[in-house]
Amino acid sequence: MQNNHITDQEELDEELYEHYRFEAGKGQAPLRVDKFLMNLIENATRNKIQQAAANGNIFVNNIPVKSNYKVKANDVVRVLLEHPPFENIIIPENIPLDIVYEDDQLLVINKPAGLVVHPGHGNYTGTLVNALAYHFENLPMNSSERPGLVHRIDKDTSGLLVVAKTDNAMALLAKQFEEKTSEREYIAMVWGNVVQDEGTVTGYVGRHMKDRMQMACYDNEEYGKWAVTHYKVIERFGYVTLVSCRLETGRTHQIRVHMKHIGHTLFNDERYGGHLILKGTTFTKYKQFIDNCFKTLPRQALHAKTLGFEHPTTKEFIRFDTEMPQDMKECIEKWRVYSKSHSVEDEN
Repeated sequence: MQNNHITDQEELDEELYEHYRFEAGKGQAPLRVDKFLMNLIENATRNKIQQAAANGNIFVNNIPVKSNYKVKANDVVRVLLEHPPFENIIIPENIPLDIVYEDDQLLVINKPAGLVVHPGHGNYTGTLVNALAYHFENLPMNSSERPGLVHRIDKDTSGLLVVAKTDNAMALLAKQFEEKTSEREYIAMVWGNVVQDEGTVTGYVGRHMKDRMQMACYDNEEYGKWAVTHYKVIERFGYVTLVSCRLETGRTHQIRVHMKHIGHTLFNDERYGGHLILKGTTFTKYKQFIDNCFKTLPRQALHAKTLGFEHPTTKEFIRFDTEMPQDMKECIEKWRVYSKSHSVEDEN
């Protein structure tokens, strides 16, 4: 009977599909599993999560748990359901791609702001991966089973991405990103006057303790992964500053988190509070000016401008550069004109 039970369990596991998997950090304080999952899954309701637990679909360390189970440090929490996750069903879609370069090994794409890179909760179609599936056949899978993707940039960030077309290119390009030998420069506009002409921000980037949709910068390796951003001031406009950011590492939201960490949140970065007026005067006209800037640039002011790496077969180091998109150009020009025509105090 014992053996039959094990076989039944194995069959049950084969019939369920993993939709979510989260590993609690070393610093995780005990927290009910339904609250833990609500913090991490976008658009999830507590009722749905509790129902999933009641149905035996929530597992912690491979054991089904009820919704009142307290998640502890290093617990592996998984949500298993009877149907495959939609993000694994990639529907090819005829979405135009701005291809900067292409050969038999790889392609470099200039991604517009607003385009999600890969399917995920709430975005099952209309992504870059759906476009790649339409335009290219048999792209290699990365470690997350996503075709062609070597790295990613956020939905509302514009700029350059490299896509692998062969398994060899995938392996060699991924290795360069991991070993920090690739070159990535971003242009960002941030709130406040960045006093130092250049500098380096370091820290461990991990999930924010209270707002799980945000990342945060910590000084303790238990809470995140080591991250390094080098910045250089391009132009100052008093209440905002245009900066170049070079990534040494590539953590989720790294530039957005690091710049906020040093007191310079990205302009119009809603997730991190940059959609509020963080510097400047209380005059109504100034508020109108900022509103106009937000309308011109309805996203965080971040563009992946330069991308460089060693070609997987020729071994030549190749570098690509792209112009800033129109929305960022127009917003910067508004600030340039404003700072020349108004007495703008230097603010940190």
